[in-house]
Amino acid sequence: MATFKERTRYRFDNFMAKGGKSIFISLFVVFLLGLLFVASIRLGIFGVAQGGDERESGFFNHIYITFLQMTDPGNMAQDIKSTAGYKIAAILAGAVGVVIFSMLIGLITTSLDLKLAALRKGHSRVIENKHTLILGWNDQRIVEILRELVMANESEDNPSVVILADKDKEEMDEYLALISPDTENTRVITRSGSPSSIANLKIAAVDKCRSVIVLGTATDASSADDKATSDARVIKTIMAITSAREEADELNVVAEIFDDQRRDIIQDNCPFKISVVDSADILAKIMVQTSRSVGLSTVYSELLSFDGCEMYFHGDPTWGGRTFEELSYHFPDGVPMGIRTSDDEIILRPDSDRVVMADDEILIVADDDSTIEFKKKPVAAPTGSLSIPQKRLEQRVEQELFIGWNPKGKIMVSEYAEYVTAGSKIDVITSEVTPETRADIEELNAEIDTLELRLIEANPLLVENLAALHPETRDNIILLSEAGKNADPEEVDSRTVMILLQLRRIFRDTTGKDEASRKSQLITEVMDSSNQALVSSAGVKDFIISDRFISMLLAQMSEEAEIKRVYDDLFQEDGSEIYLKPLSLYQENLPVDLSFADCMALAQLRDEICIGIKLYADEGDHSRNYGVTLIPEKNERFTFGPHDCLVVLAEDET
Repeated sequence: MATFKERTRYRFDNFMAKGGKSIFISLFVVFLLGLLFVASIRLGIFGVAQGGDERESGFFNHIYITFLQMTDPGNMAQDIKSTAGYKIAAILAGAVGVVIFSMLIGLITTSLDLKLAALRKGHSRVIENKHTLILGWNDQRIVEILRELVMANESEDNPSVVILADKDKEEMDEYLALISPDTENTRVITRSGSPSSIANLKIAAVDKCRSVIVLGTATDASSADDKATSDARVIKTIMAITSAREEADELNVVAEIFDDQRRDIIQDNCPFKISVVDSADILAKIMVQTSRSVGLSTVYSELLSFDGCEMYFHGDPTWGGRTFEELSYHFPDGVPMGIRTSDDEIILRPDSDRVVMADDEILIVADDDSTIEFKKKPVAAPTGSLSIPQKRLEQRVEQELFIGWNPKGKIMVSEYAEYVTAGSKIDVITSEVTPETRADIEELNAEIDTLELRLIEANPLLVENLAALHPETRDNIILLSEAGKNADPEEVDSRTVMILLQLRRIFRDTTGKDEASRKSQLITEVMDSSNQALVSSAGVKDFIISDRFISMLLAQMSEEAEIKRVYDDLFQEDGSEIYLKPLSLYQENLPVDLSFADCMALAQLRDEICIGIKLYADEGDHSRNYGVTLIPEKNERFTFGPHDCLVVLAEDET
């Protein structure tokens, strides 16, 4: 059985273990005991010395004097003319006071340090409302997403973004301050913790946010096991959101999941609106479409970003009864691309004579949702005598070259098979043929009849290996980033630039300095968006920046969940897609002077919707957006030559 001493010590230890509060209480008790002790000594000296003329009698008076001397040793001056006994009591009071207050200062300093350390760890509760919550961390993607959200929030009042990741808060804050220092009017709050923890989600105010972006822990180049682990964590996080938020039906969630079956599982079992993204599938389809229309990546860069034109759903009950063609000329800023009906059906490129009902919404490309304004009278009108030549672009047998191979390659070949005619060929050159790569090629050759695939094992960094494949004769050259596990994006992009320089040398030797005579279109994938200038200087007319495109898409879907349905339509061969088509399809005699309203009318004659133009003369000028201008003023006039194009929403590329 424990002794009284042991029990007392045990209780004291437990009390002191509670932290700063118990220590403060203990110091206060010690101070009171010291005050009473010194005051008692002083009173005893008074009784012995009988020095009533030196000090007023009374216990409380002695306590008061002792208190003054303990809290401020300067008050010991009161006893300069007192007897030696009073001086001893004053010295004792000052010494006790200095010791106790030194301990108190140390306690306060230590407590503040601990509190600041706790705050730096990012475990305090977030008090925000209607914010965007980002769960997970990816060094490159997080910066691109933040950049897009900052632009989207420019017109908002006191917007905020909260990031919850299993990463040190100080490290996140320092990285964001270095890479993305200017967040305009958007406040960025970081918290450290597991995104799949309900407690951490509540700290990040998941119950008050308006949208959530869940980032995967793997990349397109990761192994199947890493992707499976990433998907499991994302699904666990989504289920934790479900448990932590009561009003789940009002939440918009965007998530990265790599596997088709897992995407179906989470979409079928999620109680709230969720958009699931497969980054490899989207990028592969964009790259194929870009190779069909030079300049398309610039168009998508602008549509996907909040910096420039975006797509919005817009309704106005006063426009009812007008046809879709008539409605196109009633907006000073913007071009309608489709309709969302009252029963939630989205129709891209509807018939021009379709009547738009008062309860319908239009899908419109505009500079900003605040600039969309319906005018009862047309803001522009096309020339009345416009006509188009009766011709189409002919599909032909194509020769494509893939340099490198990654998981997107298989998707891209399947997409190409939907566009090209029988007899077309694709050569794939890679420095190391893995069993997985060989299995992909064999499977594709067995499934696809319109394409013949040939796998070549050779180092594409050697100019002689590239020259042997005659890249100058190819219709398209697709350069895929071969990023193995834990590969450094900078190293991968450096290899890409080296191959591009080798190709540039081959083109110079075969076609001379006349770039216009080069047949091949060069499309490349870049891992790090900061290397865009290097790729552009290497002679690439179109390029895909992996993290930037996917990050822009994630940010845009977090703002408008329904936009994913639009991109699902645009990113597949069936249905309507965006193309850049030459002016020779719209006018027989070139050059020709046309207003943008004329361009819209010419496209309508081909059952297309014109949303912009591309001028060949500015194709290499970054300051002029590589010649691409989306939704110019409808009365603005342009002089078009044979190499200029219209940016149109059409059924096919012919």
